Amino acid sequence: MKKPTAKKVPYSMTLHGDTRIDNYHWLRDDERENSEVLDYLHAENDYGQQVMASQQALQDRVLKEMVDRIPQRDQSVPYVKNGYCYQSRYETGNEYAAYYRKPDGGDPDAEWQLLLDANQRASHSEFYTMGALDISPDNRIMALAEDFLSRRQYGIRFRNLETGSWYPEVLSCASPSFAWANDSRTIYYVLKHHKTLLPYQVWRHELGTSQDDDELVYEEEDDTFHLSVHKTTSEHFILIALFSTTTSEIMLIDAEYPDAQPQVFCPRRKDHEYSLDHYDHHFYIRSNRDGKNFGLYRSAWLSEKRWETLVPAREQVVMEDFQIFRDWLVIEERQRGLSSLRQICRKSGEAYGIAFDDPTYVTWLAYNPSPESNKLRYGYSSMTMPTTIFELNMDTGERRTLKQSPVKGFDAENYKSEHLWISVSDGTEVPVSLVYHRRYFQPGKNPMLVYGYGAYGSTMDADFSASRLSLLDRGFIYALVHVRGGGELGQQWYDGGRLMNKMNSFTDFIDVTNALVEQGYGDPQQLYAMGGSAGGLLMGGVINMAPERFKGVIAQVPFVDVVTTMLDETIPLTTGEYDEWGNPADPDYYRYIKQYSPYDNVEAKAYPHMLVTTGLHDSQVQYWEPAKWVAKLRELKTDRNLLLLCTDMDSGHGGKSGRFKSYEGVALECTFLIALTQGSLPEQDNY
Repeated sequence: MKKPTAKKVPYSMTLHGDTRIDNYHWLRDDERENSEVLDYLHAENDYGQQVMASQQALQDRVLKEMVDRIPQRDQSVPYVKNGYCYQSRYETGNEYAAYYRKPDGGDPDAEWQLLLDANQRASHSEFYTMGALDISPDNRIMALAEDFLSRRQYGIRFRNLETGSWYPEVLSCASPSFAWANDSRTIYYVLKHHKTLLPYQVWRHELGTSQDDDELVYEEEDDTFHLSVHKTTSEHFILIALFSTTTSEIMLIDAEYPDAQPQVFCPRRKDHEYSLDHYDHHFYIRSNRDGKNFGLYRSAWLSEKRWETLVPAREQVVMEDFQIFRDWLVIEERQRGLSSLRQICRKSGEAYGIAFDDPTYVTWLAYNPSPESNKLRYGYSSMTMPTTIFELNMDTGERRTLKQSPVKGFDAENYKSEHLWISVSDGTEVPVSLVYHRRYFQPGKNPMLVYGYGAYGSTMDADFSASRLSLLDRGFIYALVHVRGGGELGQQWYDGGRLMNKMNSFTDFIDVTNALVEQGYGDPQQLYAMGGSAGGLLMGGVINMAPERFKGVIAQVPFVDVVTTMLDETIPLTTGEYDEWGNPADPDYYRYIKQYSPYDNVEAKAYPHMLVTTGLHDSQVQYWEPAKWVAKLRELKTDRNLLLLCTDMDSGHGGKSGRFKSYEGVALECTFLIALTQGSLPEQDNY
């Protein structure tokens, strides 16, 4: 079988005196119905399957390893909210969870009520995800947001828990973001734009009525902002939270009155970001007004002038989150790339830190729905420790383990993690987290997979991955490079890898990889790289800048046609990301983006072995970006290395749904890497 060759149809684009010719623009089909486009994607899939056919036994074995590590029966840690105890459960063979509750009366024999079996909901669809589930304040009505297509367009449905019957209405084209008013008949939800998928309106719905009768509460006219709704801890307010990349604004709706109108808490101003909660007649505000890394403030009033500082903004410590309890305030912070928790007594102001032992890890505030409690639930994970939920008695300091995710056959003593700082070409120190199997580590001889992201200020934490064990147990070193553009070291780190500083993300990744090899962490002939979405952009830039560095690269749902996408306001996410990449309508940004945009910089030269994945229904990175990129690479590359494009025709940005099915794509990626280390994959020119 020969590799697919896409036809060339020149499409000219001229801006700022510069003309670009896109020979594969025809692969864009917004409706995803063009037979010629679909035939090409199927041809690429068939070719990829043919190439990988010789590795089917290995792929089946790797998938079985991953699935076998997952317990067939599993259940969540129960929690209590508003008089009921809630729990989700997986039964043997089931892809999705079932959700239960029972009265919290202390009776251990009380009968559990089935709220929803997601397996039944998913039974007629190739894809299913439940984005949110929430019970009305009177405990009678369940609202849930579901996506059956993987476009992140949700339908909100309602069920009467006393009768079991479903209400007739469906709130379509919604976000998984809604909140009940306190009358238990009114719900506020977010509507997405039908074309751009931008969440831009808040509507008020009365239970039992048609969506056509809903009332528009707020519409955001600035398309660089997106919005969400949620309820405060006090349950007195519903918040409309408006966010752009660098600016935020929050509106308050009194949850007691079903006809209440929104009121601005603190008017938006450029580069001021804040979030808030309300409890015990006070607002608690996390804000960057006094420093980029955020402080915490309290106020009984709407006036910003009356904010009282509780935790000042600090130069080296990022305040990431907080939760309020009756007697305690708990802060989630990050310093030198590592997260930590601190509890502060609300009466005395005394603070106590929660200590952790691993060299690299992540901790976070778990779901704590009862502010009157003195018990704090928090999560913890490291590269050598599966996700664990702890409960801390904040009054006594006593801690107990509620659950550690079971991983069959895993022994933490067999693995070692490290946290290093690498000085890159401009003198900046970049953190990197590593993990490997102790028995198989040989300096300079291990295959090494280097992973990166570096965008949106998102933090890539050094947490546990059960599927990663299939690589570590075959001698791989896994290196997570925390390049600039991420949020690991606060706002400065983010700013250092966005807009006119984006090139730092690529050079950080290359420099750290080179340094790791020099320090003996990987075989220079067995280096591999992987990244997804904006991390796929990172991969595309890296292989253009240093194509000889890696033997193989996996680009998952990669954002690679940056100039063209950022010039098209009809594409989802474009307008909301001008503060991330820049707007190429500005000639300075146009020139800067063009120098790293992977699609615009494909050249006639040798590239590594490559596996590129996408989903036909991807709402975040449209399928045609990786499709066009692969077509152009096929045309120009001069090597005999493999280039595979795998398009999931039934899913979107996150791949397949279901706890077992979701590993099928992961198994393919791992098989691709393992086979490359073994030299068992054919060269492309043999096909």
